[in-house]
Amino acid sequence: MDAHDVYDYAIVRVVPRVEREEFINAGVILSCQRSGFLQAAVALDEARLLALDPAADVDTVRRHLAAIVSICAGDAACGPIAQLPYRARFHWLTARRSAVIQTSPVHTGRCTDPAAALVHVMQRMVLPLPSLLR
Repeated sequence: MDAHDVYDYAIVRVVPRVEREEFINAGVILSCQRSGFLQAAVALDEARLLALDPAADVDTVRRHLAAIVSICAGDAACGPIAQLPYRARFHWLTARRSAVIQTSPVHTGRCTDPAAALVHVMQRMVLPLPSLLR
C-alpha cells in the first residue's frame, strides 16, 4: 500500500473589483513538502471575469496568472522570487493581499501523487461543473 503524503494548496482567485469582494476561481497552487513538489495550474474563464467587470484588463490578468505558474516552476525570468526555495515560493504566493489576484486560505490534503492531486483540485474547484441537464 502506498503511503500518503500531506500537501498544501490554495485556490487562485481573480478579484476584478477588490472593493466589491466578488471573485472567480482561476487556478490552484499545490505544494507537497515531502516530495519537493510545487506546481500551479490556471484556467481563466474570461466570460465570467467580464461578467463581474466588463472593464477588466484580461491581458494583464492572464500575464499575472502565467507568472504564478512560472514562479512555481522556478523560472529565472521571474526574478528573485522564483529562485527562492520551493516552500518559500509557496508561502510568498499564498500570502494575503488586497489585489486583483489573490489566493484562498491554505488547505491541506493527502495524496500518493501530487500532480494527480493538482488535477483533482482543479477539476473540483476551478473548472466548470458538468451540466446535469444533459
